[in-house]
Amino acid sequence: MFVNIDVSATVMYESGRLPEIAAKILNKRSLNELRMGVPDRDMIMLNRLLKGRTILVTHRGERRLTFKITNLGGPANQVAFADANGNNILVSDYFLQTYNLRLNYPFLPCVVVRKDIFLPMEVCEITSGQRFTRRLNPRQTTEFITATAKPPQVRFNMINQGLDLLRHRNNPYLEEFGLKISQEMEIVNARIMEPPRVAFGQAAIRPQPSGWNLQGKQFKQPATLASWSLVNFAGAVPIQAIQRFIRELVTIFAGLGMAVINRNPPTLNADPQGNIERTLKEAWLNAGRQARAEPQLIFCILPNLGSQLYGEIKRITDTVIGVPSQCLQSKHIAQAKKQYCANVALKVNVKLGGTNHVLHHEEIPFVSNRPTIVFGIDVSHPFPGSNAPSVAAVTASVDSMAARFVATIRLQARTEIVSDLGNVIIELLRKFYQKTGLKPQRMIFYRDGVADSQFQHVMTAEVNVIRQACAHLDPDFRPTITFVVVQKRHRVRFLPANRNDADRSGNCLPGLVVDTHIVHPFEFDFYLQAHAAIKGTARATHYYVLFDENQFNANTLQDLTFKLCYSYARSTGPVSLVPAVYYADLVAARARLHRPSEDWSDTTMTGDTAAMEAQVAAYATVDAKIKDSMYFM
Repeated sequence: MFVNIDVSATVMYESGRLPEIAAKILNKRSLNELRMGVPDRDMIMLNRLLKGRTILVTHRGERRLTFKITNLGGPANQVAFADANGNNILVSDYFLQTYNLRLNYPFLPCVVVRKDIFLPMEVCEITSGQRFTRRLNPRQTTEFITATAKPPQVRFNMINQGLDLLRHRNNPYLEEFGLKISQEMEIVNARIMEPPRVAFGQAAIRPQPSGWNLQGKQFKQPATLASWSLVNFAGAVPIQAIQRFIRELVTIFAGLGMAVINRNPPTLNADPQGNIERTLKEAWLNAGRQARAEPQLIFCILPNLGSQLYGEIKRITDTVIGVPSQCLQSKHIAQAKKQYCANVALKVNVKLGGTNHVLHHEEIPFVSNRPTIVFGIDVSHPFPGSNAPSVAAVTASVDSMAARFVATIRLQARTEIVSDLGNVIIELLRKFYQKTGLKPQRMIFYRDGVADSQFQHVMTAEVNVIRQACAHLDPDFRPTITFVVVQKRHRVRFLPANRNDADRSGNCLPGLVVDTHIVHPFEFDFYLQAHAAIKGTARATHYYVLFDENQFNANTLQDLTFKLCYSYARSTGPVSLVPAVYYADLVAARARLHRPSEDWSDTTMTGDTAAMEAQVAAYATVDAKIKDSMYFM
């Protein structure tokens, strides 16, 4: 028996005066920038982040009352309510008359704490110790990783300290039951797998374990870019810098084998607070008019990638216009670095229907020798307290090398089982047949988001539905099925016992497999660290085989899964997670952007079926023109 101890970190809401916190949320240097009012889009963001927070009021002297924010209202100098005498009075006037408090920021929204109870922001403070349970934006994620990522040796030292903190060493209560915790961490056997050969346009290489460089290489199937345009939402970026960036980008594209027919796309400057849909439609029309062809792509320069603007762009291009979009951070435009342009090329080529690289066919004979389809399934749940539905995302390979994928999405109640899995499988099997002209003889499912306690339930329910879906297409269609659960959120970490077996960061080398001692004694599971961690301590992925008609042995499934990690389209090296699931995660995250923010409240779910159906109906579907592409990259 083992005791699993690890360090953990979480994100808290910043405490302090509410006006300053609101300004930080909206990326304002000064509250005076809001004197003309808070735009609707910013009000939605404030409401979403502040609703439900506990505040302390400061205008009552010794009576430091606390409330929960239920909503945000209009500005204090515009919102009126009935006083004790039944007369309407503005919130700002009431505070002046009652508390002799002249507001410094009467133009800020009021805080609504109960029905008809309005508080000016400047008398409110966010209390400390409130956990942030929402998804972090890209900037916040970067800051969180920077603050919490620790090198392996540092992390393991912290774990040892935690053992003392938890008083597990020489614990008298444990000793009473005959239990004693070892003073040393467990040593386990492992092996390192060799990187697979990766094929590009003209050649195949066996890369270093950590990956490869694109210099001197061309994409396996380079796409053609003829009809495109660019929208600049970052007004501070001069047109000369944009033109220089476009020239460098086109040069990189061409070097990777892409054919860029139009090297001077139409450029449009736009207000990030303006009508985004109208702007993007204008950009789409400009691209089509100049190239006299169906627009293929819209580039967007953003002032801040973590802003709500990114979500609006993706919602509109994915579901309204039906054209792939590529967002660019404004800070990269002036520098126009080759590495950044190459990373953009990885995404753009795939969005346009190209293939960046594939595994050499001899590396994955299980997939390449017989028609085989690889599925990735993820069910993503909203943050606690949200009334938004869960998103079930399913991806499937549609070529002979498991390199290109299509995806489909279903919205459903908060349940782990994919509620419409039968129709999803039918849809994706038909896509495989349309793309390859073949029926798959073998199916591999990599299933994310399943807790240990749900293994049997999910496996039984979903494998039965998969069988029924195959029979629906053809009673004699019985491909062999392997169903593997993928677990990322576990607390097992590995540290090389010998420093000579570590990479430069102190982590285990990529390709690490552990399948003894700490795994199930009778069942089929293993830990695989396919990647080289950029920061901190690498986390291996736990793969658990629940159902296997393909008769894999441990080595063959571990080898296949590891090699597939080298096929992730927008990376130049192995990733930590089998790509089918990685793509499903991306699709699920993108789906959350496919609804107008104002159509979704943050109130607690009621479980009302009609309410859930109304929410699902409000969700916008991916446009048919791009649905079968890798638009989500």
